[in-house]
Amino acid sequence: MPVYEYTALNRAGKNVKGIIDADSVLAARQALRGSGVFPVQVKETSSTLREAPFHLNSVGTLFRRVKPGELSAATRQLATLLSAGLSLVESLNALISQATNPLLKKNMIQIKESVNQGNSLAFSLSQHPKVFSQVYISMVRAGEASGSLDLVLERLAEYSEHQEALRGRIRAAMAYPVIMFVIGTVILFLLIAFIVPNITIVFREMDQTLPLPTVVLIGVSNFLKSYWWLVLSGLLGCIALVKKSAKSRKGQYVWDKIKLRMPVFGSINGKMAISRFGRTLGSLLQSGVPLLSGLEIVRNIVNNGLIARAIDDAIVQLEEGESLATPLSRSPWFPPIAVQMISVGEKSGELQNMLDKIADIYERETESKVIALTSMLEPIMILAMGLAVGFIVVSILFPIFEMNQMIR
Repeated sequence: MPVYEYTALNRAGKNVKGIIDADSVLAARQALRGSGVFPVQVKETSSTLREAPFHLNSVGTLFRRVKPGELSAATRQLATLLSAGLSLVESLNALISQATNPLLKKNMIQIKESVNQGNSLAFSLSQHPKVFSQVYISMVRAGEASGSLDLVLERLAEYSEHQEALRGRIRAAMAYPVIMFVIGTVILFLLIAFIVPNITIVFREMDQTLPLPTVVLIGVSNFLKSYWWLVLSGLLGCIALVKKSAKSRKGQYVWDKIKLRMPVFGSINGKMAISRFGRTLGSLLQSGVPLLSGLEIVRNIVNNGLIARAIDDAIVQLEEGESLATPLSRSPWFPPIAVQMISVGEKSGELQNMLDKIADIYERETESKVIALTSMLEPIMILAMGLAVGFIVVSILFPIFEMNQMIR
């Protein structure tokens, strides 16, 4: 069914924009009038959307995206509608009518149109890789093959919500230290570059040797006041250089190695990667995805080349008849307890349950480590700020004390 984009006037006389699927332009106009809006312009957009799925007409929606929470909510609604006995097309129609995100609505309309043409839901989803991940598509494909699409979609929603909840807890734990660091840095910069020079200008007229802390403070202040743009450009240049080098294969490998070996943060990154490995592979296996296919998907989402290489080795060994635990035990990035649990799961036939338990364990450890880290960072940053401000105060007071002594 064609998709039309419209501009209309509502009962209050305000412009409204949106999309609607109908058999023709006339049918689209009639449907709009029936909903209480008066169409000004209606044009077909389905072919345009297929060529450029993320093209939006208005500047306000140009940078919109489908948030994980919106996608998981839509997934759960689709699972509920299917389990209630509605057909896939009817369920998609209901989702389209409820969608508030224009980008998600457009994608859903295209997906429904593709399904109407006889394509599977997994194939239709695969046409929108920026919205639906490989894990999502593979689980849907397995659900369609096994005839349990509603159950698989329910698991997908739970998986997405669980991952988003973990990210939210980590972001919440890190928010205060990050905000405090940024505000503290800006305050110190403004203090040294613009306020201190107005105070220390008196010391330049003194015909006496200034204390070393004051000389250092004046030098730093003059440099930041004159060359702050150079410092900012250098900082941005370093960030751009690191990002560019990380895109190369060798640079990505080095960066991934640093992420796993750096003090404190290395342990957190490693635990997050293992929990992501366990949660995703467990969900894929539970949805009916074969182990080898699941490992090929997981290697792309662990977000670390070294762990991905260990998974590649495991795939090769599995094809040669080895168990999953054996090749993973040779990797320094998979903890012994995780390998042992995988081995027990393979022997007992409960691998997906063991993978879920591994994910639970390492998610809890990750969260506790992040909380412990933030509890350490807060006093450290307060101490650093206090030392910096104390240095500035002492540097200013020393010459004043010397001036008092000379007067006496």
